[in-house]
Amino acid sequence: MHLSSAIVSLAFAFLALGQDVSIAAVKKAFTNANIPTDLDIVFEPTALLEVSLPQTAGPPITLHAGIHVPRNDTAGPPTFHVAGNVGKGPFVVATVDPDAPTPQAPTSAQIRHFLGGNFVLNNGGLLVNSTPAISEFRQPTPPAGSDAHRYIFLLFKQSPAFATQTLVNSSTPVQLFNISQFASAVDLGNPIAGTFMLVAPAA
Repeated sequence: MHLSSAIVSLAFAFLALGQDVSIAAVKKAFTNANIPTDLDIVFEPTALLEVSLPQTAGPPITLHAGIHVPRNDTAGPPTFHVAGNVGKGPFVVATVDPDAPTPQAPTSAQIRHFLGGNFVLNNGGLLVNSTPAISEFRQPTPPAGSDAHRYIFLLFKQSPAFATQTLVNSSTPVQLFNISQFASAVDLGNPIAGTFMLVAPAA
């Protein structure tokens, strides 16, 4: 094989690894990372949630479950795609950090890093939203000396109760959030898709 062909093949291999392609693999990664237990959720995904983080130079970083992402590459805001037969929406996307300030002593967890509703699926699988998020995306900021944190993205089918909820607004503190309790209170049910990344403090 010529060197140029090998490089092209390697590039395609990295692209293939750049996103989740197996629901079973995502579920296993969540279980191995103890996410369903730590978030007190039932995670039986029926679709793939693709999360991409834009970069100032180069292509975006597309997550696969458990990927380590340098903190400086996580400014966002992310874009979301869905692969699977989930209908057109509306959907809710939530992002939480259950490891704040450290995984060993998560006394501030969960931190709410994003919460938005009224997402609908366009023909290309992109989730689009014309209404403001309840909580705009917050860049991961694990403190110096901490182990890497899990930043977990979850997709829910939106309920009528979500549109009228008053539990969370743009001025509600982001710490001590509980996605399981919130989802139960506004009748979101269990997440239908998800992924996560690991982010360590900036060097």
